Parts: sequence; structure tokens; C-alpha cells
Amino acid sequence: MKQAVRTLEIETRGQGLYEFTREAERWTASQGLHTGLLTIFCRHTSASLVIQENADPDVRTDLVRYFQRLAPEDDRLYVHTIEGSDDMPAHLRAALTGVQLSIPLVDGALALGTWQGIYLFEHRRSPHRRSVLLHLSGE
Repeated sequence: MKQAVRTLEIETRGQGLYEFTREAERWTASQGLHTGLLTIFCRHTSASLVIQENADPDVRTDLVRYFQRLAPEDDRLYVHTIEGSDDMPAHLRAALTGVQLSIPLVDGALALGTWQGIYLFEHRRSPHRRSVLLHLSGE
């Protein structure tokens, strides 16, 4: 079994979903494996990872708006407010969506569905540089 690791740096412009499917696919293909598993890990507590529709951008807009309602920015609701009014809601949103994905590698390609894309979900309002670790294992 072969293993490979790569870190992607994703620049965000604030809240939203940032697709990096092509980067993950390109790197995975360059490893020359036929069958395996790609694990993707977000190294942050106020951003997360999701697999989501990549055809209609309205889906991404609706997701951001939904999570804004689910975990609102309201300092009266939280004890942890030292890092700004968007920080604790960002932690809640990341806890709800998760920081790790696993995608099977089949016949040398990621086994994503037709409309599926891989996204970093930025939950903070300001721009950030996010680190995402790719770990591929297989044959």
C-alpha cells in the first residue's frame, strides 16, 4: 500500500463555500493509484469541509444563509466573545458540518457523484488562509 500527503492552502474572502475539487482531483491523479481512499482534513476550528452540489451557485448561497440563521452572530447568546461576534457562531457551524471527509478512489478517480464538489466552508466574515491536508492511501 502506498500513502501520500499534501497540504493545500485555500485563500478565502470571508463567509462562503470555496470549491477545491479540481485541485484534489489533480493531485490524487498524479499519485498514480488505482484504488484507495482520500481523506481530507481541515486544520481549523472556525472553517469546515462539505461535499455539496457544484452546479447551481444558489445552493451555496442558501447554505450560508441557513447556517447564519442556525448559529446567529449575537454576543448575548455566547460566553466566548473575545475573538469577535462571528467567532463562536463559526465554531458552532464547523462542529455541525465537520472537518474531515473521506472519498473513495475507484479506477484512479475520486468517486464523486455527477453534481458533487469538495468545498471549504469558511464561517468567519474576514478573509483567511486555510490549511487543508490531503492524505491518500491505496494501491
